[in-house]
Amino acid sequence: MAAAASWQPQEQGFKEICGLLEQQMSPTSDKSQIWQQLQHYSQFPDFNNYLAFILARAEGKPLEVRQAAGLLLKNNLRTAFKSMAPPYQQYIKSELLPCLGATDRHIRSTAGTIISVVVQIGGVFGWPELLHTLVKCLESNELNHMEGGMDALSKICEDIPQELDADMPGLTERPINVFLPRLLQLFQSPHASLRKLSLGSVNQYIMLMPEALYMSMDKYLQGLFILANDPAAEVRKLVCAAFVQLIEVRPDFLEPLLRNVIEYMLQVNKDPDDEVALEACEFWSAYCETQLPPENLREFLPRLIPVLLSNMVYADDDESLVDAEEDGSLPDRDQDLRPRFHSSRLHGSENAEDDDDDIVNIWSLRKCSAAALDILSNVFGDEILPTLMPIVQAKLSTTDEPSWKEREAAVLALGAIAEGCINGLYPHLSEIVAFLIPLLDDKFPLIRSISCWTVSRFSKYIVQGVDHQEGHEQFDKVLMGLLRRILDDNKRVQEAACSAFATLEEEAAEKLAPRLEIILQHLMCAFGKYQRRNLRIVYDAIGTLADAVGRELNQPTYLDILMPPLIAKWQQLPNSDKDLFPLLECFTSIAQALGTGFLQFAQPVFQRCINIIQSQQLAKVDPVSAGVQYDKEFVVCSLDLLSGLVEGLGSGIESLVSQSSLKDLLLQCCMDDAPDVRQSAFALLGDLARVCPVHLRPRLSEFLEVASKQLNTPKLKETISVANNACWAIGEFAVKVRQEISPIVMTVISCLVPILQHAEELNKSLIENSAITLGRLAWVCPELVSPHMEYFMQSWCIALTMIRDDIEKEDAFRGLCAVVRANPSGALSSLAFLCKAIASWHEIRSEDLHNEVCQVLHGYKQMLKDGGWDQCMSALEAPVKDQLSKYKV
Repeated sequence: MAAAASWQPQEQGFKEICGLLEQQMSPTSDKSQIWQQLQHYSQFPDFNNYLAFILARAEGKPLEVRQAAGLLLKNNLRTAFKSMAPPYQQYIKSELLPCLGATDRHIRSTAGTIISVVVQIGGVFGWPELLHTLVKCLESNELNHMEGGMDALSKICEDIPQELDADMPGLTERPINVFLPRLLQLFQSPHASLRKLSLGSVNQYIMLMPEALYMSMDKYLQGLFILANDPAAEVRKLVCAAFVQLIEVRPDFLEPLLRNVIEYMLQVNKDPDDEVALEACEFWSAYCETQLPPENLREFLPRLIPVLLSNMVYADDDESLVDAEEDGSLPDRDQDLRPRFHSSRLHGSENAEDDDDDIVNIWSLRKCSAAALDILSNVFGDEILPTLMPIVQAKLSTTDEPSWKEREAAVLALGAIAEGCINGLYPHLSEIVAFLIPLLDDKFPLIRSISCWTVSRFSKYIVQGVDHQEGHEQFDKVLMGLLRRILDDNKRVQEAACSAFATLEEEAAEKLAPRLEIILQHLMCAFGKYQRRNLRIVYDAIGTLADAVGRELNQPTYLDILMPPLIAKWQQLPNSDKDLFPLLECFTSIAQALGTGFLQFAQPVFQRCINIIQSQQLAKVDPVSAGVQYDKEFVVCSLDLLSGLVEGLGSGIESLVSQSSLKDLLLQCCMDDAPDVRQSAFALLGDLARVCPVHLRPRLSEFLEVASKQLNTPKLKETISVANNACWAIGEFAVKVRQEISPIVMTVISCLVPILQHAEELNKSLIENSAITLGRLAWVCPELVSPHMEYFMQSWCIALTMIRDDIEKEDAFRGLCAVVRANPSGALSSLAFLCKAIASWHEIRSEDLHNEVCQVLHGYKQMLKDGGWDQCMSALEAPVKDQLSKYKV
C-alpha cells in the first residue's frame, strides 16, 4: 500500500463524490438513492481520504459541499477509524490540522469537531502533533488560527476532559498543565469568541478539579470577576455557570468571596439577557443544597425575593403563551405526545415517589425562579413572608387586562411557598383558598391553569377542613371548580385541572365517596371530549380515583357511568397501539378497587392481556408474522393488569387461569432478558401463588428454579426490584405448597443469608422480603433449615426487628419458633438479638403464635437457669424488657 504522503485523489472519484454531495443538498433530490450511492462508495478503503481532501483542499467547491464532506467524514470515523489502515489514519490527521487555520469559520469548526471525535476514539497520546499544533495556534496571535485551535480544544475539553489530565509517555507534564495558563490568559483577549471558548473550556474541569486548576484557583476566580460584566452575554452566562458549579462542587473556594459572589448573582439575576438571568437563578437552589450556612443568604432575601417574583412573570416570547391559545378541539399531532414510562410493580414497603407536580416541560427563567422560591421557602420558612406577601398582594389586586401576567405570577408564587411557609400562611389559608376559587374561572387560560396547580398545593389543608360546615363548603367549591376546569376548552387548562384533581383525590381518599357520581360524570365527559395527549391524564385521574375510594366504587350507578366508555375505548384500540398503556394501568386500579365487583368485566380483559403477551413474544422472534413490532412495555403493562385482576378477584380468577396458557407464558416472562419484564412477571407469580397455586403446580419446580436464580446474581444491585419480587414469590409458594418446596430450600437459603448479612448496602424492601421468605421456608421445612441457624440467626433477627406487624411477619415468626424448637442451641449465641426481634412486635394478634413465642422464651429461661438468663436480660435496653414482660418472663 502506498505511504500516506503519496496518496492522491483520482480526478474522477473526486468529481463523483463532490457531485453526490451537491445533489444531496438539493431539496428535490432523491435522498435514499444518494444515500445508497454513498454507501457504495464507502466500501472503498480510501473513501474517507477523499472526504478529508474535499474538506481541506477543495478550494473551488462550494463551502456547503466541503462542510458536508466533513460531517460525513465525522460520522464515518466513529465506526471506521479503528479498522482503517494506519497510513490512511495518518493522512486524514495530517489534512485536518491545517484546517484549524482556514479562513472560513465553518471549515475550522467542522475540523475541530472531527478532531474531537478522533481523540475520543484514539486518545491524545496517539497524536502528538495535535498538541503541538494546538499550542502553536493559541500562541500565533493570528485570529483565525487562535479561533480554530481554541474551537478544537474546547470540544476536546467538553467531550473528553479527562484525556488532557493524564500522564503521557514522552511528555514531561500533563497536557492540561500546558494549556491551562494559556486558557486563563485568553480570558483577557479582546475577542469575545476567544474569551467565551477559553472560559467554557476551563469550566469543564471544575468537576474533575485537576491539580493544575486547584493550584491556579486564585487566578481563575480573579479571571471570573474580570469577566463578570463582559459585554458578551455568552461570556456572562459562563461566569454564572462557573459560580453555580463551584458552589455545588467546591463551596470552600467561594466561601471567602461569598458576599461578592452573592452580590454579583443578584445583579445578573436581573440581566437583560434571559439566558444569563436563568443561569444566575440556578445559584439560589444550588446554594441551599450545599452545606453552607443559610445565614449568609439571609440579609440578601429582601432584595432577592422581588427579583425572583419579577422573573416569574411570563416573558413575552414564552412559548407557553402560544400554546395557551390552543383550542381543545384540535387533534394532537404525534410530536405533541410526550413519551410515557410505566413503572413495573414492586412488592414491598417502599413505593417509588411520584415525580412532583410537573407544570409543562421546558425549563425557563420563570420556572427556575419559582423553584428557587420554593427551596428558599423550605429553608427560611415564614421569614420570607414579610418581603413576599406585600408584593404578591399588590400583584393580585391589579384588575386591568394588560397586567394579567403579574396576577398569574403572584398565584404561581403562592403555590411555590405552599409547603415551606405553611405555618405562617395557616391562619390565612381559608382566605387564600377563597381568593383562588374565582380565579379558576378567570378569563385568561394561563391564570385558570396556574390556579388549578396552586389550589392543589393546599390540598391537605382543604381536605382537613371537611368535617366542619365552613370547611365542607370550601372543599365542595374547590372540587366543583376543578371539575369545571377539567371540562375547559383549553388543552393546557385541562391538563392542569386533571393533575390538580389527582392530587386532591390522593389527599381526600374516601371523603370523595359522597360526590362520586358527579365526579364520574365529569371525568367521563372529559373522556369523550379530550384529544389523545390529555386522555392519558384522564386515565390517571380515573385510576387515582379508584385507588382513593376503593370498594365504594362498586355500585351499579357508578359502574354504569364509568365502564361503558372505557370498554368502548378498549375495544376500539388495536393490540399494537401505545394508547393502550394508560388504559391498561387505569383498568389495573379499577380491578383492584372493585374486587369481586370486577368479575363481570374480567373475562375479556384477562383474555386480551394473554393475547397481547402472546403476540409480543412472537414479535420478539418474528415481527412479520406477529404483525407488530416488539415493545416490552406492552408485556409489562399486561402482566401488571393481570396482577391487578388477581388482587381484585382473589380466587375468583381461578376459572380464567385454568382455561388459559398463562403458566407457560408467565414462565417465559420470568426468564426474559429485560429486568422490568421479569420484575412484573415475578409480582404476578407471587399473586397467583397466593390465590391459585394449583394451576402453577405442573411447572412448580421450573418457577422456583428461575426465581431462586434472581437472588444469586453478581448484578444483584442493578436488578434489586426483580430479586425483591422473586424472593416474595418463593415465600408465597412455600406457605401454599409446604413440603413440595423442599428441593430448593437450601439453594434459596444460601442466597438469602448473604443478602441479610449485607443489609446496609441493599434496599429495605429486599431485606424485609428476604427475612420473611427465610421465615416461611423455616416454617414449612424446619428440619432442613435448623441445622444452619447459627450462620444467619443474628442478621435474620436484626432484619425481623425492622418489619411492621402484619400477617407476613407472623409467618416469619412461626418459622423462627419452629427452628428454635428443632435446634435450641443454634440460637444461643444470638439470644439477645432474638429477644429484640420478639420485642419489635407491637402486639401479636394470633393467639397460637403468641403462645409459641412464650414457649420459646420460657424454654431458654429454663435452659439458662444458672444465671445465664439474668445476664442476658440485664444487657437489654429498658423498652425491650418492657415488651418482653407481656410473655411473663
